[in-house]
Amino acid sequence: MEPAILIGLLAAMLRLATPLLLGSLSGIWAERSGVVNIAIEGMMLTGAFAGYVVAERLLDAGVFDGDGTGHLWIGVLAAVMVGSLLGLVHAFWTQRFRTDQIVSGTALNILAVGVTAYALRLVYDVGGSTKLPETLPAILTWSVNGKDGPVGVSFTPLMVLAVVLCLLTHVVLFRTPWGLRTQASGEHPLTLTSLGLSVLATRYVNMAISGGLAGLAGAFLTLEGIGQFNEGMTSGKGFIALAVMIFGRWKPLPSLAAACLFGLADAMQIFLQTLGVEVPAEWLQMLPYVLTLVALMGLMGRSRPPAALGQVS
Repeated sequence: MEPAILIGLLAAMLRLATPLLLGSLSGIWAERSGVVNIAIEGMMLTGAFAGYVVAERLLDAGVFDGDGTGHLWIGVLAAVMVGSLLGLVHAFWTQRFRTDQIVSGTALNILAVGVTAYALRLVYDVGGSTKLPETLPAILTWSVNGKDGPVGVSFTPLMVLAVVLCLLTHVVLFRTPWGLRTQASGEHPLTLTSLGLSVLATRYVNMAISGGLAGLAGAFLTLEGIGQFNEGMTSGKGFIALAVMIFGRWKPLPSLAAACLFGLADAMQIFLQTLGVEVPAEWLQMLPYVLTLVALMGLMGRSRPPAALGQVS
């Protein structure tokens, strides 16, 4: 494979890995504190919708005429806030009313699909929104000359932010008092209580962080990816992010490597389709999902979740 194509493939891998990395970080913050969060898919979808609607309405109102990206960044903030709100709702249902955490997460996923589809038709009267004139611009771009012409490579703000947040999560989780409190909440909540610290407050804060990261992943899809919102556009990325988290053993840096592996599988199926490989396109599109099943079946090694995961203090 010539270097230009390889570099382009790696750039596509990083782009496709970004929402999976953010989703896996969302799961890490929730489950390290002891809360099962399978609602990442719903939080991601709702964040994508909220971010798009806010950005589109601000653009339509001409609020940021002097700034070409101001409406997009406000949209990103809105996506994070909506995701955090859903995270708090999940925490409230599971910690205050002791609702089964799997049931609560499933309910939020179903609710997100229904509400976003209904709101999309209510606001735009169609099953898909109009495309924004621009998305968040790249902060670093260059081109590599290849046999078939130049191959463009770019790094966008949320791509870089995802990696920074991964490193920050690692430092906070394993090098700060809050990280130790979070791990204690997920491993030995009674120990945390015996020290006079609140397990409930710890889980609420971590669920807000978890939801915000999932919302940020949704904002990446709409405001930095395709520039529009379509029904069910997350296409299971929240569930793949859970597989990435499990494959990464609930740790940020291994999850980064796992996200890149899944992103590479997704990039490969796109690359093979562009080459005109005589294999049904549906088979190639199955690659990321097959890899998800393999990871969840434990063929890549056994992972031990936090000891108190799913328990209510």
